Amino acid sequence: MKSPMTVEAFAPAKINLTLHVTGRRDDGYHLLDSLVMFADVGDRLRITPAPKTILRVSGPLSQGVPTDDSNLVIRAANLIGATAEIELEKHLPNAAGIGGGSSDAGTILRVLRNITGTPVQDNGLSLGADVPVCMHAKAARMRGIGEHIIPLDHLPTLEALLVNPMVAVPTGPVFRILETPNNPPMPDTIPADLDAPAFADWLGQMRNDLEVPAITVEPAVTATLNALNATQDCLLSRMSGSGATCFGLYPDATTAKNAAARLQSNYPNWWIRSTRLS
Repeated sequence: MKSPMTVEAFAPAKINLTLHVTGRRDDGYHLLDSLVMFADVGDRLRITPAPKTILRVSGPLSQGVPTDDSNLVIRAANLIGATAEIELEKHLPNAAGIGGGSSDAGTILRVLRNITGTPVQDNGLSLGADVPVCMHAKAARMRGIGEHIIPLDHLPTLEALLVNPMVAVPTGPVFRILETPNNPPMPDTIPADLDAPAFADWLGQMRNDLEVPAITVEPAVTATLNALNATQDCLLSRMSGSGATCFGLYPDATTAKNAAARLQSNYPNWWIRSTRLS
């Protein structure tokens, strides 16, 4: 039975519509310029204040998810100095480029901040570059090493398809074989008041600088992009984050759902979800 103090929360998938790598600091951290939106698919959490932090993991993609302090969820609770019993229901694949662990951590930080009134140090940046934007959990431009979050409330809602070939792509090797870290950023201004097809056209002029090195690390990324491009009326396909999840944008929800059904039939072992990005 749920405790009266239990908070139920949703940790959405984070989608990098663009990911420009614009430099590397002396300490090795890469500088990014990324346009991020969030999906209506994700993990679910139940958080109950308790004398000791305990993490339990369930759900269709829970296999292999650690429950010790190597999990960002426990590290997030420790960062804010709060203890809780946490139930994590995993629906997002791991090492997939859609911020599963970071979104879980960002959600824990947000919930425990609201319960305790304790501010979050550096918005969770010490836990990873994606954690601050996942705490925000709304469309934003992410810059620097993840510390600069610029909210964007003028972007169109996008109908999309998320596809992962169920292979894990570790971020480290992808960055290590990036040809150059010094690439152009996005334009200073993100266009406003475009409809979804026009916005997809603009996105097509942008990049994910990690896509080529990720394909070198895991060629299944190419197969995923090809599968999306073969679906009817796909406006744009691109890899999210450091992979291997790729997304396709579609003119409407029905087209996205039809594409999902066809791909699921052709690739029954892949993780495929139609979704709305906002």
